[in-house]
Amino acid sequence: MNQTMRLAAVELEQWEIDYLRRVFPNGQFSTKHLDEAGDIGQPDVLAIFIYSPITKDVLDRYPALRLIATMSTGYDHIDLAACHSHGITVCNVPSYGENTVAEHALALLLALSRKIIPSVVRTQHGDFRLDDLRGVDLAGKTMGVVGAGRIGQRLIKMGRGLEMSVIAYDPRPNQEQARRLEFQYVPLDDLLRRSDVVSLHAPATPDNQHLLNEARLRLMKPTAWLINTARGQLIDTQALLKVLGEGHLAGVGLDVLEEECTIKEERELLSKVFQTKCDLKTVLADHLLLNHPKVIITPHNAFNSGEALQRILDTTIKNIEAFEHGQPVNIVQ
Repeated sequence: MNQTMRLAAVELEQWEIDYLRRVFPNGQFSTKHLDEAGDIGQPDVLAIFIYSPITKDVLDRYPALRLIATMSTGYDHIDLAACHSHGITVCNVPSYGENTVAEHALALLLALSRKIIPSVVRTQHGDFRLDDLRGVDLAGKTMGVVGAGRIGQRLIKMGRGLEMSVIAYDPRPNQEQARRLEFQYVPLDDLLRRSDVVSLHAPATPDNQHLLNEARLRLMKPTAWLINTARGQLIDTQALLKVLGEGHLAGVGLDVLEEECTIKEERELLSKVFQTKCDLKTVLADHLLLNHPKVIITPHNAFNSGEALQRILDTTIKNIEAFEHGQPVNIVQ
């Protein structure tokens, strides 16, 4: 970075500070959010996460600011209108975990289809019997992907690599992508009827609340698997418990649950601020799905790979350096 350009970055873990300091040796870094970080000088560039709201008052405190780089995909913690009036550019990290989340979804599916969890538990107890551990081949089966964005497309590639037929539902179909990745768009209800596995990769919106309600869950094959690494609100939990209790569905793999606290950004789960405002262990302790024999639950961990977190930092560095060279990227205003 140009020696005359001053950088401050907050809400960092120590390893992130060490990494950024090698690139920006003169930067000011803090593990705390902006209001608690103390004196960060008068930076030209400010890198933040979602617990550092950027308001007009904040901008007035830092009149030298020219760029705000949020280390997140979302940016509703930033007053874009105020930034625009101050002549400040805002950029974000558009994506960082598409293959990470897709791989986790596939891992949940394989764990269900090959009965990995009961196999491991039984073997740990010295029991090597194969009773009730017979799995199912995925080759030749139909994968239904709900939401064919970056993550959904990555899973589609994996499904095709396993010699599965793939169909997808998305309110904004991209036929060129469908041709390139060799899948077909179909209506949601048609997808649910035809698929041997349904994997959810849609955002949480008011229109998507309980996208899979009881009626739609009953459209699925009794032998189908359901995977959700997106948002818990997409599935009606009570309806899911009801159909499972009736023997419907072969298995369910969940990395997200409806009862989770509101999550704007996956990286938020690693923050001490989030951990103090929302105790997921307590939220999930009495959940009836936890001990259901057909259900595998992981603790919203699909995003959490070293490579994904590294991509956040590398994209942030790219955003800062591109701005410095007069060619800003990933602009959100």
